[in-house]
Amino acid sequence: MSSRNRELLALIPASLLVSLGFAAVFIQRDEFVGAQGTNRLTTASLTYGGIFLGLCLVVHLFLRWRLPHADPYLFPLVATLACFGLVFIYRIDQTLAADQAKWFFVGIVAFIATILVLRDYRVLERYRYVIALVSLLLLMMPLLPGIGQTTNGANLSVQVGSITFQPGEFAKIGIIIFVASYLRDTRELLSRGGRQVLGISVPPLRALAPLLLVFGAAMMLLLVIRDLGTSLMFFGGFLAVLYVATNRLAYPIIGFALFGLGAWFIGSHTAHVKDRIEAWHDPFGKLYDAPGGSYQLAQSLFAQADGGLFGTGIGQALLKQSDGKAILPAPQTDLIYSVITNELGLAGACGLLVVYLLFAERGFKTAILARDSFSKLLAAGLTAVFALQVFVIVGGVTKTIPLTGVTLPFVSYGGSSIVANFVLLALLLMVSDRSRRPA
Repeated sequence: MSSRNRELLALIPASLLVSLGFAAVFIQRDEFVGAQGTNRLTTASLTYGGIFLGLCLVVHLFLRWRLPHADPYLFPLVATLACFGLVFIYRIDQTLAADQAKWFFVGIVAFIATILVLRDYRVLERYRYVIALVSLLLLMMPLLPGIGQTTNGANLSVQVGSITFQPGEFAKIGIIIFVASYLRDTRELLSRGGRQVLGISVPPLRALAPLLLVFGAAMMLLLVIRDLGTSLMFFGGFLAVLYVATNRLAYPIIGFALFGLGAWFIGSHTAHVKDRIEAWHDPFGKLYDAPGGSYQLAQSLFAQADGGLFGTGIGQALLKQSDGKAILPAPQTDLIYSVITNELGLAGACGLLVVYLLFAERGFKTAILARDSFSKLLAAGLTAVFALQVFVIVGGVTKTIPLTGVTLPFVSYGGSSIVANFVLLALLLMVSDRSRRPA
Protein backbone atom coordinates (compact mmCIF):
# COMPACT_ATOMS: atom_id res chain seq x y z
CA MET A 1 0.00 0.00 0.00
CA SER A 2 1.36 3.41 -0.93
CA SER A 3 1.96 6.05 1.73
CA ARG A 4 -0.92 8.23 0.53
CA ASN A 5 -3.33 5.27 0.58
CA ARG A 6 -2.26 4.54 4.14
CA GLU A 7 -3.00 8.15 5.00
CA LEU A 8 -6.45 7.89 3.42
CA LEU A 9 -7.22 4.71 5.32
CA ALA A 10 -6.11 6.27 8.61
CA LEU A 11 -8.50 9.22 8.15
CA ILE A 12 -11.58 6.98 8.26
CA PRO A 13 -11.31 6.06 11.98
CA ALA A 14 -10.79 9.73 12.84
CA SER A 15 -14.05 10.67 11.11
CA LEU A 16 -15.86 7.83 12.84
CA LEU A 17 -14.62 9.19 16.16
CA VAL A 18 -16.29 12.51 15.37
CA SER A 19 -19.62 10.81 14.60
CA LEU A 20 -19.46 8.57 17.67
CA GLY A 21 -18.42 11.45 19.92
CA PHE A 22 -21.28 13.70 18.82
CA ALA A 23 -23.70 10.77 19.07
CA ALA A 24 -22.62 10.23 22.69
CA VAL A 25 -23.18 13.93 23.46
CA PHE A 26 -26.66 13.86 21.87
CA ILE A 27 -27.66 10.72 23.77
CA GLN A 28 -26.55 12.21 27.08
CA ARG A 29 -28.41 15.50 26.51
CA ASP A 30 -31.61 13.79 25.36
CA GLU A 31 -31.62 11.67 28.51
CA PHE A 32 -31.51 14.80 30.65
CA VAL A 33 -34.25 16.70 28.82
CA GLY A 34 -36.44 13.68 28.23
CA ALA A 35 -36.62 14.20 24.45
CA GLN A 36 -36.79 11.58 21.72
CA GLY A 37 -33.67 12.55 19.83
CA THR A 38 -33.48 9.56 17.49
CA ASN A 39 -33.68 11.56 14.27
CA ARG A 40 -31.17 14.15 15.49
CA LEU A 41 -28.87 11.38 16.65
CA THR A 42 -28.79 9.65 13.28
CA THR A 43 -28.60 12.73 11.07
CA ALA A 44 -26.61 15.39 12.92
CA SER A 45 -23.83 13.13 14.19
CA LEU A 46 -23.36 11.53 10.78
CA THR A 47 -23.49 14.95 9.12
CA TYR A 48 -20.77 16.33 11.38
CA GLY A 49 -18.65 13.25 10.75
CA GLY A 50 -19.20 13.57 7.01
CA ILE A 51 -18.23 17.25 6.95
CA PHE A 52 -15.11 16.49 8.96
CA LEU A 53 -14.20 13.63 6.61
CA GLY A 54 -14.80 15.91 3.61
CA LEU A 55 -12.36 18.53 4.92
CA CYS A 56 -9.79 15.83 5.64
CA LEU A 57 -10.22 14.45 2.12
CA VAL A 58 -9.54 17.91 0.67
CA VAL A 59 -6.25 18.03 2.58
CA HIS A 60 -5.47 14.45 1.57
CA LEU A 61 -5.99 15.17 -2.13
CA PHE A 62 -3.88 18.30 -1.82
CA LEU A 63 -1.06 16.28 -0.25
CA ARG A 64 -1.31 13.73 -3.05
CA TRP A 65 -0.74 16.58 -5.47
CA ARG A 66 1.89 18.68 -3.73
CA LEU A 67 3.66 16.38 -1.21
CA PRO A 68 3.20 12.81 -2.47
CA HIS A 69 6.16 11.44 -0.48
CA ALA A 70 5.37 13.11 2.86
CA ASP A 71 4.89 11.15 6.07
CA PRO A 72 1.50 9.36 5.83
CA TYR A 73 0.68 9.44 9.54
CA LEU A 74 1.25 13.03 10.69
CA PHE A 75 -1.99 14.45 9.27
CA PRO A 76 -4.20 11.52 10.44
CA LEU A 77 -2.76 11.98 13.95
CA VAL A 78 -3.65 15.68 13.80
CA ALA A 79 -7.16 14.77 12.58
CA THR A 80 -7.55 12.45 15.58
CA LEU A 81 -6.50 15.24 17.96
CA ALA A 82 -8.96 17.61 16.28
CA CYS A 83 -11.70 15.01 16.88
CA PHE A 84 -11.09 15.17 20.62
CA GLY A 85 -11.16 18.96 20.52
CA LEU A 86 -14.34 19.39 18.47
CA VAL A 87 -16.34 16.80 20.42
CA PHE A 88 -15.37 17.98 23.90
CA ILE A 89 -15.67 21.68 23.12
CA TYR A 90 -19.15 20.99 21.70
CA ARG A 91 -19.95 19.11 24.90
CA ILE A 92 -18.85 22.18 26.89
CA ASP A 93 -20.36 24.96 24.75
CA GLN A 94 -22.01 24.68 21.33
CA THR A 95 -21.17 28.27 20.39
CA LEU A 96 -17.48 27.76 21.13
CA ALA A 97 -17.56 24.52 19.12
CA ALA A 98 -18.90 26.41 16.09
CA ASP A 99 -16.04 28.91 16.44
CA GLN A 100 -13.56 26.05 16.80
CA ALA A 101 -14.86 24.45 13.60
CA LYS A 102 -14.39 27.76 11.78
CA TRP A 103 -10.83 28.05 13.04
CA PHE A 104 -10.19 24.45 12.02
CA PHE A 105 -11.20 25.43 8.49
CA VAL A 106 -9.00 28.57 8.64
CA GLY A 107 -6.14 26.39 9.85
CA ILE A 108 -6.54 24.11 6.83
CA VAL A 109 -6.48 27.18 4.55
CA ALA A 110 -3.28 28.38 6.27
CA PHE A 111 -1.83 24.87 5.91
CA ILE A 112 -2.49 24.80 2.16
CA ALA A 113 -1.31 28.40 1.69
CA THR A 114 1.98 27.68 3.50
CA ILE A 115 2.77 24.77 1.19
CA LEU A 116 1.78 26.69 -1.95
CA VAL A 117 3.71 29.86 -1.08
CA LEU A 118 6.83 28.07 0.20
CA ARG A 119 7.57 25.94 -2.82
CA ASP A 120 10.97 25.31 -1.26
CA TYR A 121 11.00 25.92 2.50
CA ARG A 122 14.81 26.22 2.47
CA VAL A 123 14.38 29.76 1.16
CA LEU A 124 13.58 30.68 4.78
CA GLU A 125 17.31 30.47 5.52
CA ARG A 126 17.91 33.63 3.49
CA TYR A 127 15.53 35.69 5.65
CA ARG A 128 16.47 34.38 9.08
CA TYR A 129 17.17 37.81 10.58
CA VAL A 130 13.96 39.23 9.13
CA ILE A 131 12.06 36.28 10.57
CA ALA A 132 13.75 36.79 13.95
CA LEU A 133 12.85 40.50 13.95
CA VAL A 134 9.22 39.78 13.02
CA SER A 135 9.03 37.15 15.78
CA LEU A 136 10.31 39.62 18.38
CA LEU A 137 7.80 42.22 17.18
CA LEU A 138 5.02 39.63 17.54
CA LEU A 139 6.10 39.01 21.13
CA MET A 140 5.98 42.76 21.80
CA MET A 141 2.47 43.23 20.41
CA PRO A 142 0.60 42.33 23.66
CA LEU A 143 2.44 45.22 25.36
CA LEU A 144 1.14 47.82 22.91
CA PRO A 145 -1.53 50.11 24.38
CA GLY A 146 -4.94 49.86 22.82
CA ILE A 147 -4.60 46.36 21.37
CA GLY A 148 -2.83 44.41 24.14
CA GLN A 149 -5.08 42.26 26.34
CA THR A 150 -4.32 41.09 29.88
CA THR A 151 -5.55 37.69 31.06
CA ASN A 152 -4.91 36.44 34.62
CA GLY A 153 -2.05 38.88 35.05
CA ALA A 154 -0.31 37.98 31.78
CA ASN A 155 -0.19 39.95 28.52
CA LEU A 156 -0.86 37.12 26.10
CA SER A 157 -3.26 38.28 23.41
CA VAL A 158 -3.93 41.09 20.98
CA GLN A 159 -7.34 42.37 19.91
CA VAL A 160 -7.72 44.07 16.53
CA GLY A 161 -11.37 44.87 15.90
CA SER A 162 -13.36 41.70 16.56
CA ILE A 163 -10.34 39.41 16.12
CA THR A 164 -8.33 38.29 19.14
CA PHE A 165 -5.19 36.21 18.74
CA GLN A 166 -2.03 35.23 20.60
CA PRO A 167 1.03 36.31 18.59
CA GLY A 168 3.31 34.10 20.69
CA GLU A 169 1.89 31.03 18.92
CA PHE A 170 3.36 32.25 15.63
CA ALA A 171 6.54 33.70 17.16
CA LYS A 172 7.59 30.26 18.39
CA ILE A 173 7.75 29.00 14.79
CA GLY A 174 9.76 32.02 13.67
CA ILE A 175 12.29 31.67 16.49
CA ILE A 176 12.81 27.97 15.71
CA ILE A 177 13.35 28.81 12.02
CA PHE A 178 15.98 31.39 12.99
CA VAL A 179 17.77 29.06 15.42
CA ALA A 180 17.81 26.19 12.90
CA SER A 181 19.10 28.44 10.13
CA TYR A 182 21.79 30.06 12.27
CA LEU A 183 23.05 26.78 13.74
CA ARG A 184 23.20 25.30 10.27
CA ASP A 185 26.07 27.71 9.51
CA THR A 186 27.81 27.67 12.90
CA ARG A 187 27.32 24.08 14.07
CA GLU A 188 30.91 23.07 13.25
CA LEU A 189 32.36 26.02 15.15
CA LEU A 190 30.09 25.37 18.14
CA SER A 191 30.90 21.66 18.08
CA ARG A 192 34.66 22.14 18.16
CA GLY A 193 34.62 24.94 20.70
CA GLY A 194 37.52 27.21 21.50
CA ARG A 195 39.12 28.25 24.78
CA GLN A 196 38.94 26.02 27.83
CA VAL A 197 37.07 27.50 30.82
CA LEU A 198 36.85 25.28 33.91
CA GLY A 199 37.46 22.27 31.72
CA ILE A 200 34.69 23.22 29.28
CA SER A 201 35.43 24.15 25.69
CA VAL A 202 33.77 27.53 25.06
CA PRO A 203 33.11 28.57 21.44
CA PRO A 204 34.14 32.04 20.22
CA LEU A 205 31.82 34.85 21.23
CA ARG A 206 31.32 35.92 17.60
CA ALA A 207 29.66 32.55 16.91
CA LEU A 208 27.29 32.81 19.86
CA ALA A 209 26.53 36.54 19.94
CA PRO A 210 23.74 36.77 17.30
CA LEU A 211 22.09 33.61 18.61
CA LEU A 212 22.19 34.70 22.25
CA LEU A 213 21.06 38.22 21.34
CA VAL A 214 17.91 37.11 19.51
CA PHE A 215 17.07 34.30 21.91
CA GLY A 216 17.83 36.41 24.97
CA ALA A 217 15.58 39.20 23.69
CA ALA A 218 12.77 36.69 23.12
CA MET A 219 13.12 35.29 26.64
CA MET A 220 13.17 38.77 28.19
CA LEU A 221 10.00 39.76 26.31
CA LEU A 222 8.27 36.57 27.45
CA LEU A 223 9.18 37.36 31.05
CA VAL A 224 7.91 40.92 30.68
CA ILE A 225 4.54 39.77 29.34
CA ARG A 226 4.55 36.95 31.95
CA ASP A 227 4.02 34.21 29.40
CA LEU A 228 5.83 31.55 31.42
CA GLY A 229 4.50 28.58 29.46
CA THR A 230 5.73 29.88 26.12
CA SER A 231 9.10 30.84 27.62
CA LEU A 232 9.55 27.25 28.79
CA MET A 233 8.73 25.99 25.28
CA PHE A 234 11.18 28.44 23.70
CA PHE A 235 13.96 27.47 26.07
CA GLY A 236 13.40 23.73 25.68
CA GLY A 237 13.16 23.97 21.90
CA PHE A 238 16.35 26.04 21.78
CA LEU A 239 18.30 23.48 23.83
CA ALA A 240 16.94 20.61 21.71
CA VAL A 241 18.06 22.22 18.44
CA LEU A 242 21.42 23.19 19.96
CA TYR A 243 22.05 19.61 21.09
CA VAL A 244 21.03 18.13 17.72
CA ALA A 245 23.30 20.60 15.93
CA THR A 246 26.41 20.12 18.06
CA ASN A 247 25.99 16.66 19.66
CA ARG A 248 27.52 18.14 22.82
CA LEU A 249 25.81 17.22 26.07
CA ALA A 250 27.48 20.13 27.84
CA TYR A 251 25.12 22.64 26.19
CA PRO A 252 21.84 21.21 27.56
CA ILE A 253 23.47 20.58 30.97
CA ILE A 254 24.59 24.22 31.19
CA GLY A 255 21.18 25.29 29.86
CA PHE A 256 19.30 23.36 32.52
CA ALA A 257 21.59 24.76 35.21
CA LEU A 258 20.92 28.31 33.99
CA PHE A 259 17.21 27.53 33.81
CA GLY A 260 17.21 26.31 37.41
CA LEU A 261 19.05 29.44 38.56
CA GLY A 262 16.70 31.72 36.63
CA ALA A 263 13.60 29.87 37.87
CA TRP A 264 14.79 30.23 41.47
CA PHE A 265 15.47 33.96 41.07
CA ILE A 266 12.19 34.76 39.29
CA GLY A 267 10.20 32.56 41.66
CA SER A 268 11.70 34.34 44.65
CA HIS A 269 11.39 37.93 43.41
CA THR A 270 8.26 37.96 41.22
CA ALA A 271 4.98 37.90 43.12
CA HIS A 272 2.97 36.46 40.23
CA VAL A 273 5.36 33.51 39.78
CA LYS A 274 5.74 33.04 43.53
CA ASP A 275 1.98 32.61 43.89
CA ARG A 276 1.97 30.04 41.07
CA ILE A 277 4.69 28.03 42.82
CA GLU A 278 2.92 28.17 46.20
CA ALA A 279 -0.31 27.04 44.56
CA TRP A 280 1.59 24.18 42.96
CA HIS A 281 3.15 23.12 46.28
CA ASP A 282 -0.14 23.09 48.20
CA PRO A 283 -3.21 23.48 45.95
CA PHE A 284 -5.56 22.56 48.83
CA GLY A 285 -4.11 25.03 51.33
CA LYS A 286 -4.61 28.70 52.09
CA LEU A 287 -4.57 29.78 48.44
CA TYR A 288 -7.58 27.63 47.56
CA ASP A 289 -10.08 30.49 47.99
CA ALA A 290 -7.68 33.33 47.20
CA PRO A 291 -8.26 35.34 43.98
CA GLY A 292 -6.07 33.81 41.30
CA GLY A 293 -4.99 31.13 43.77
CA SER A 294 -4.99 27.35 43.59
CA TYR A 295 -8.74 26.76 43.06
CA GLN A 296 -8.27 25.95 39.37
CA LEU A 297 -5.49 23.42 39.97
CA ALA A 298 -7.30 21.79 42.88
CA GLN A 299 -10.51 21.37 40.87
CA SER A 300 -8.46 19.92 38.00
CA LEU A 301 -7.07 17.24 40.31
CA PHE A 302 -10.54 16.51 41.72
CA ALA A 303 -11.95 16.11 38.21
CA GLN A 304 -9.22 13.73 37.11
CA ALA A 305 -9.57 11.63 40.25
CA ASP A 306 -13.34 11.45 39.75
CA GLY A 307 -12.84 9.94 36.28
CA GLY A 308 -11.27 6.76 37.60
CA LEU A 309 -10.02 4.19 35.11
CA PHE A 310 -12.71 4.34 32.43
CA GLY A 311 -14.40 7.69 33.11
CA THR A 312 -17.87 8.89 34.02
CA GLY A 313 -19.00 9.08 30.39
CA ILE A 314 -19.09 11.88 27.83
CA GLY A 315 -21.23 14.73 29.13
CA GLN A 316 -21.18 13.57 32.74
CA ALA A 317 -18.49 15.87 34.14
CA LEU A 318 -19.80 18.59 36.47
CA LEU A 319 -18.60 21.90 35.10
CA LYS A 320 -20.94 24.40 36.82
CA GLN A 321 -23.01 24.62 39.97
CA SER A 322 -26.74 25.31 39.89
CA ASP A 323 -26.06 29.00 40.53
CA GLY A 324 -23.74 29.17 37.48
CA LYS A 325 -20.44 29.25 39.40
CA ALA A 326 -17.71 27.33 37.60
CA ILE A 327 -16.72 24.08 39.25
CA LEU A 328 -14.00 23.56 36.67
CA PRO A 329 -12.65 26.96 35.49
CA ALA A 330 -11.68 27.39 31.81
CA PRO A 331 -12.67 23.84 30.82
CA GLN A 332 -12.41 24.60 27.09
CA THR A 333 -8.83 25.92 27.29
CA ASP A 334 -6.52 25.30 30.26
CA LEU A 335 -8.40 22.34 31.76
CA ILE A 336 -9.77 20.51 28.72
CA TYR A 337 -7.41 17.63 29.52
CA SER A 338 -9.06 17.37 32.94
CA VAL A 339 -12.50 17.21 31.30
CA ILE A 340 -11.31 14.44 28.98
CA THR A 341 -9.80 12.51 31.91
CA ASN A 342 -13.01 12.90 33.92
CA GLU A 343 -15.29 11.65 31.16
CA LEU A 344 -13.03 9.09 29.45
CA GLY A 345 -10.99 8.10 32.47
CA LEU A 346 -7.31 7.27 32.68
CA ALA A 347 -7.69 5.00 29.65
CA GLY A 348 -8.98 7.83 27.45
CA ALA A 349 -6.38 10.29 28.72
CA CYS A 350 -3.60 7.80 28.01
CA GLY A 351 -5.02 7.27 24.53
CA LEU A 352 -4.83 11.00 23.89
CA LEU A 353 -1.24 11.15 25.14
CA VAL A 354 -0.30 8.19 22.95
CA VAL A 355 -1.51 10.16 19.91
CA TYR A 356 0.76 13.04 20.92
CA LEU A 357 3.67 10.64 21.46
CA LEU A 358 3.13 9.15 18.01
CA PHE A 359 3.13 12.64 16.50
CA ALA A 360 6.42 13.42 18.26
CA GLU A 361 7.88 10.10 17.06
CA ARG A 362 6.96 10.82 13.45
CA GLY A 363 8.33 14.35 13.75
CA PHE A 364 11.69 13.19 15.09
CA LYS A 365 11.83 10.45 12.47
CA THR A 366 11.36 13.17 9.87
CA ALA A 367 14.37 14.94 11.37
CA ILE A 368 16.43 11.74 11.25
CA LEU A 369 15.61 11.13 7.58
CA ALA A 370 16.30 14.73 6.52
CA ARG A 371 19.17 15.04 4.06
CA ASP A 372 20.49 18.51 4.91
CA SER A 373 21.37 20.24 8.17
CA PHE A 374 18.72 22.96 8.03
CA SER A 375 15.91 20.48 7.39
CA LYS A 376 17.11 18.24 10.19
CA LEU A 377 17.35 21.08 12.71
CA LEU A 378 14.04 22.61 11.63
CA ALA A 379 12.11 19.34 11.98
CA ALA A 380 13.73 18.57 15.33
CA GLY A 381 13.01 22.07 16.67
CA LEU A 382 9.38 22.18 15.55
CA THR A 383 8.71 18.71 16.99
CA ALA A 384 10.44 19.58 20.26
CA VAL A 385 8.37 22.76 20.69
CA PHE A 386 5.15 20.88 19.90
CA ALA A 387 5.97 18.11 22.39
CA LEU A 388 7.02 20.59 25.07
CA GLN A 389 3.73 22.46 24.68
CA VAL A 390 1.87 19.24 25.46
CA PHE A 391 4.16 18.59 28.42
CA VAL A 392 3.71 22.10 29.83
CA ILE A 393 -0.10 22.03 29.87
CA VAL A 394 -0.55 18.36 30.84
CA GLY A 395 2.18 18.67 33.45
CA GLY A 396 0.48 21.78 34.83
CA VAL A 397 -3.03 20.32 35.20
CA THR A 398 -1.64 17.11 36.74
CA LYS A 399 0.54 19.03 39.27
CA THR A 400 3.79 17.77 37.76
CA ILE A 401 4.96 21.36 37.19
CA PRO A 402 3.38 24.73 38.06
CA LEU A 403 0.28 25.45 35.98
CA THR A 404 0.76 27.87 33.09
CA GLY A 405 -1.75 29.05 30.52
CA VAL A 406 -0.85 27.33 27.23
CA THR A 407 -3.17 25.43 24.93
CA LEU A 408 -3.29 21.71 24.29
CA PRO A 409 -2.42 21.58 20.55
CA PHE A 410 -5.41 20.93 18.25
CA VAL A 411 -7.61 20.10 21.27
CA SER A 412 -8.00 23.28 23.35
CA TYR A 413 -10.25 26.08 22.17
CA GLY A 414 -8.33 28.84 20.42
CA GLY A 415 -7.90 29.99 16.85
CA SER A 416 -4.29 31.17 17.15
CA SER A 417 -3.13 27.80 18.39
CA ILE A 418 -4.91 25.86 15.65
CA VAL A 419 -3.69 28.07 12.80
CA ALA A 420 -0.09 28.21 14.10
CA ASN A 421 0.07 24.45 14.62
CA PHE A 422 -1.29 23.83 11.12
CA VAL A 423 1.58 25.98 9.80
CA LEU A 424 3.96 23.89 11.93
CA LEU A 425 2.44 20.72 10.47
CA ALA A 426 2.87 22.07 6.93
CA LEU A 427 6.57 22.72 7.51
CA LEU A 428 7.08 19.23 8.94
CA LEU A 429 5.36 17.61 5.97
CA MET A 430 7.42 19.67 3.54
CA VAL A 431 10.62 18.48 5.23
CA SER A 432 9.28 14.92 5.20
CA ASP A 433 8.40 15.02 1.50
CA ARG A 434 11.87 16.23 0.56
CA SER A 435 13.61 13.64 2.74
CA ARG A 436 11.51 10.71 1.46
CA ARG A 437 11.58 11.72 -2.20
CA PRO A 438 13.54 9.25 -4.36
CA ALA A 439 16.98 10.55 -5.26
